[in-house]
Amino acid sequence: MVTAEASQKLHKLHDELRGALKQYPDFPQPGIIFEDILPLFSSFEVHTKLVDALVLQVIEAFPSKPDVIVGLDARGFLFGPTLALKLEAGFVPVRKRGKMPGDCVSEKYVKEYGEDWFEMQKDVIKPGQKVLVVDDIIATGGSASAAGSLVRQLEGDLLGYLFILELDFLKGRDKLDAPVITLLH
Repeated sequence: MVTAEASQKLHKLHDELRGALKQYPDFPQPGIIFEDILPLFSSFEVHTKLVDALVLQVIEAFPSKPDVIVGLDARGFLFGPTLALKLEAGFVPVRKRGKMPGDCVSEKYVKEYGEDWFEMQKDVIKPGQKVLVVDDIIATGGSASAAGSLVRQLEGDLLGYLFILELDFLKGRDKLDAPVITLLH
């Protein structure tokens, strides 16, 4: 449960983090405004504020803390392990097909420009563990949906999804079948 003071802190952090993002018009093609989240990691102070805000978002959104944070390849790896440490949870990576050793479960997903596969090792999530899937940006929702399917294949309890930034106009959250929490829009 988040206190009024924590809620005010979260609101202030939202404003500060939004100001740290950079926009690049016409990248990667004309008409696109690219939202760059990498400046959130380039200074100790801003990175700390990002992790603090994500922790507050999780505490506010879910009645119990996750046992496992699942981070998507590759930008979910930037903050997923730190968030897991702060929440006293394990961290599990989801990688592109062929990048993970050992027995894996896999799931196909559709991207803006084709399809791809995600994999997760079979023994990393135990049945009934509470799992939160994290990534930097939700766009179309395809990759996050595939990660959620992997969690369910391993009989994890999918609490929901957490993103730093949501591109609302692409309606990616509509593809997800668990709560979606986004820090910035």
